[in-house]
Amino acid sequence: MAARCSIDVGNRLSKIYTRTGDDGSTGLGDGSRVSKDSPRVAAYGTVDELNSTIGMVLASDGVDAAVREALTQIQHELFDLGGELCIPGMAMIEDADVARLESVLDGFNEPLPPLKDFILPGGGMAASCCHLARTVCRRAEREVIALRRAEPEVRPQVQRYLNRLSDLLFVLCRVLARGGGHGEVLWQHERRRKPSAG
Repeated sequence: MAARCSIDVGNRLSKIYTRTGDDGSTGLGDGSRVSKDSPRVAAYGTVDELNSTIGMVLASDGVDAAVREALTQIQHELFDLGGELCIPGMAMIEDADVARLESVLDGFNEPLPPLKDFILPGGGMAASCCHLARTVCRRAEREVIALRRAEPEVRPQVQRYLNRLSDLLFVLCRVLARGGGHGEVLWQHERRRKPSAG
């Protein structure tokens, strides 16, 4: 969630600073307070970071309409997902959201040539920003896994959504690199010389 997580958005956004977090705690959406370094806050904070990195992709030149539409929808869903993490007991991400990501992924991946080598982060600004979003998404997934271990009531749909999203972002890295004319940067695994004998 951007800035603060709260159900009472109107009142909370009228004043940006509250001083209530000066003791190292923050308020969840249900009114309870937890430490700012708690696993739950870490998880929805990283989801917020992920949403911001996707914003960087959208701010880059050369993002075509189909990719832009997909990422904009994902930004809205990530805000929902952050809200679910911020409000214990809330359910906002559903199986249908995960299935939709799979369908979008398949649509973008189908015309791409098979990938025979690993690719390096790069391929132009939009693709590079998308690689950054992909790695932040993986971190968000790891933090949700840690949160679910500590708080089993966190729903599995959140974890599955982030897992599919990281795969989709990887595919979009390829789409953006190729569409922007930069091409994919392949890992040159044979560049190292073999160690000399003796």
